[in-house]
Amino acid sequence: MVEPSAEYTFQRTGHCSRNRAFLAAMTNKQSNEDGTLTQEEISWLTRRSRDGFGIITTAAAHVCELGKGWKGEMGVWSDNHGPGLKKLASGLKNDGSLNLVQIFHGGMKAPSELNSRIPVCPSEMLEKSTGELVARKLELEEIYELIEKFGDAAKRCEEAGFDGVEIHGAHSYLISQFLGLKTNRRSDEFGGSLENRFRFLKEIILNVRKKTSDKFLISVRISPKIGTIGISIEDSIEVSKMLCKMNIDMFHLSCWNAFEKLEDGQNLTALFRPFIPQSIAYISTGAIWSTDDARWLMQQGADFVGVARVAIAHPDWAKGLQDSRYNPKRQPFTRDELLEADLSPVFVDYMSQWKGFVSK
Repeated sequence: MVEPSAEYTFQRTGHCSRNRAFLAAMTNKQSNEDGTLTQEEISWLTRRSRDGFGIITTAAAHVCELGKGWKGEMGVWSDNHGPGLKKLASGLKNDGSLNLVQIFHGGMKAPSELNSRIPVCPSEMLEKSTGELVARKLELEEIYELIEKFGDAAKRCEEAGFDGVEIHGAHSYLISQFLGLKTNRRSDEFGGSLENRFRFLKEIILNVRKKTSDKFLISVRISPKIGTIGISIEDSIEVSKMLCKMNIDMFHLSCWNAFEKLEDGQNLTALFRPFIPQSIAYISTGAIWSTDDARWLMQQGADFVGVARVAIAHPDWAKGLQDSRYNPKRQPFTRDELLEADLSPVFVDYMSQWKGFVSK
């Protein structure tokens, strides 16, 4: 069996990751209000690169000024973001990791109080109880403008020195909203059949590839199921098949809990494995903590072990995987422990909102 500490070479580009530890994108609210990076956010990420992660993914970064989902969110929609991006990319590269910027748009989850306008969605969304407009329908020309903005953002990231981007098609943000039957009721080329609902993501990938070099890595992250917006496992399997016919390098399955069993007793990582060709790196994420967990996930078919929560308190988690008995301390963590792990006070305050993560 391949160990989590083993190197991985990307077939299409020749990029080499020093191990199979993949730092998944995490909201941390450490950016400035204009989306520029703070030193605190740079320190948080470079610490995890310095301490051994093979691939580092930034927090979700909005590609459009009005696509912001929360306060303190990283931006990639303006050339003003370039200096901070370059500083981060340089620091990460010096520490030996491969590095991705996760690019996204909040869609109907880009609140009006942050963006001074009503959110957008593939279709008009109303509050069930009141009939109040929650999100307006995107016009066709706006969809094509957004596709261009994703490509422009990726180009900006490459110019800054990043190895690639992860296109965030998970967690009910705009790309997911196009895939969902409840949020996409369009009758044009971007709605109706699954192939049409996939078109927005497809065109984004094509635009990113058009505006970046052949060596630039593209990862795509999707959720296997989101009942609230109408995404089923069956549809996600078909989406994975369509994705893997495209010129991408990584497929990232975002499981909240990789150990969750389906009705037939199978887990999601194993379920999707047959549809991901060996030429594309397969990442799975969700509740992984110990070396045993990481090995189990790779036994289910994952090429990379994506983690979030364990990396918050244990920046050297990737090095720990060299020990077969590694099972680091679990939550709750003290504020001092998190500050020592290079979280800023803002990030610690945010994690305090997660039940049981920060000790009182």
